[in-house]
Amino acid sequence: MDNQISFTKDISKAAEIVKRGGVILYPTDTIWGIGCDATNYKAVERIFQIKKRDQNKSMIVLMRDYHDLKDYLKVLPQIDFEQFKNEIRPLSIIYQHAINLAENVIANDGSVAIRIPKDDFCLELISKIGVPLVSTSANFSGEPFADKYYNISEELKNQVDYIVNYAQDIIKDTMPSRIIKLMDDGNIQIIRE
Repeated sequence: MDNQISFTKDISKAAEIVKRGGVILYPTDTIWGIGCDATNYKAVERIFQIKKRDQNKSMIVLMRDYHDLKDYLKVLPQIDFEQFKNEIRPLSIIYQHAINLAENVIANDGSVAIRIPKDDFCLELISKIGVPLVSTSANFSGEPFADKYYNISEELKNQVDYIVNYAQDIIKDTMPSRIIKLMDDGNIQIIRE
């Protein structure tokens, strides 16, 4: 199937599944991920169950743009987001005071990790569903992440509602995002380099 046709069809189908509360397996700007509507508690709960992941471990949320933060943070950090736009490696930022997201996406301290992907598929999908998208690695908790589609466990694939066809055959040199935490005092703490 032509990649552009696959792209368009997968965006529509994946968005439909996510809007219905389903869980998808999809290519992100980093590695293949498991995703759902980040505002849907039951969908997020399913991801924890699929991954056999401890509920106290938080997940990353993808948003379309830094402007969207105002809808999901009680207090916007006083920081110039332009400094992050030229990051070469994908960057996930942990923000304090999360709101309007599923409780089980928000960490015990009230924070949430958010990434603005530089990936057309992710950006288009987020636009189509109209809400932030959970992005967690497509592996069982404690196991190495699957850096390529063909390394994802069949057992895991059988537990999601939809597997995106687009980019399954694309091999890219990928790794998880860098993670930093923005503190209330304006300091930045490096969590994962």
